[in-house]
Amino acid sequence: QVQLVESGGGLVQAGGSLRLSCAASGRAFSMYDMGWFRQAPGKEREFVAGISRLGRSRYYADSVKGRFTISRDNAKNTVDLQMNTLKPEDTALYYCAATGSTYATSPRDYGYWGQGTQVTVSS
Repeated sequence: QVQLVESGGGLVQAGGSLRLSCAASGRAFSMYDMGWFRQAPGKEREFVAGISRLGRSRYYADSVKGRFTISRDNAKNTVDLQMNTLKPEDTALYYCAATGSTYATSPRDYGYWGQGTQVTVSS
């Protein structure tokens, strides 16, 4: 079992930045690939970014590539998402998730989820 708690969401103007953080507790954090997903009202949950167990591999959705950076600290059991040059279309509820799979981008591959943190980008 892994428990995940997100923080860092908020309201920001277009072009601004936010840093989301996810704190994990429970079984060994380094056993899991970690991912960030988001879900806007009326839309399906979509993959944003993922990072491998030791942080050596990072992968992103095309829509955020070059603007968002995922990182993890296995000593602190945290995974962060640095979001720069935010756009109104980035507005969504952002979720942290853990998976025993590798390079997983589908929500179905993730077995553990946080409650989400809201990000709102105004134009």
